[in-house]
Amino acid sequence: MQIEELDDYILAHIDPEGEMLARLDRDTHLFHLRPRMCSGHLQGRLLKMFVRMVKPRRILELGTFTGYSALCLAEGLPDGGELHTVEIDDELEDFIREHLARSPFGDRITLHIGDARDVLARKDAGMFDLVFIDANKRQYCEYYDLVFDHVSPGGFIIADNTLWDGKVVEPGKKIDAQTQGILDFNDKVARDPRVEKVILPLRDGLTIIYKIRN
Repeated sequence: MQIEELDDYILAHIDPEGEMLARLDRDTHLFHLRPRMCSGHLQGRLLKMFVRMVKPRRILELGTFTGYSALCLAEGLPDGGELHTVEIDDELEDFIREHLARSPFGDRITLHIGDARDVLARKDAGMFDLVFIDANKRQYCEYYDLVFDHVSPGGFIIADNTLWDGKVVEPGKKIDAQTQGILDFNDKVARDPRVEKVILPLRDGLTIIYKIRN
C-alpha cells in the first residue's frame, strides 16, 4: 500500500478536522512561507487527545506559527484551563489573532509575542502541566532547560520535529545547525534520568517526555 493511501485511510477514520481548522490550514498554505510547519489534521487531533488524557490546567507552547496547534491543544482543555503560546515572529501576530478570534476556544489562549526566554523569566510565569516545544530547532536544548523547572513532577513535555526528515540518521552528510540542534536535544533527553521518554515516528517525529522528578 502507498504511504499516501495509508495517510488518507487514517484521516478518514479519525475525528474530522473541522471547518475552522481547515480554513486556518488553507490560509496558512495560501499566505505564509513554510506552511509545512502547520501541525495539520492528524497531529492536531493527536495533540487534542493528549490533552484529554493528561488533563492539564495550564499548557505552554513554544512556537505558535499560525496558531493551528494552539487551537487543537486548547480544544482539549477542561473548563477553566488556559494555554500560553509564544511566537517570536511579530509579523504573524495579526494573522494569529484573527484566527483565534474565530474559534470558540480562542478565549482559552493567551498569545505572547516575543522571545520565550523573556516570557519564562517573568515572575508570574508560573507552572505548567504540559509544554509543547515546536520552535527554533537550534535552541531545543536551551528550551528544554528553560521549561524544565516550570513543569511539576508528573507533567509532560512534548517536542515536535525530533526526527527532522530522517536527517538524524543520515551518515556522511554535512550536518546543518538545525539538524545538530535536534541531535543534541535527542541525546540530552535520552541521557536525562529525571524523565521517561519515547519518540513517536509521526510526521516529523514527536517526543513524549514524562517528568519523574526535579
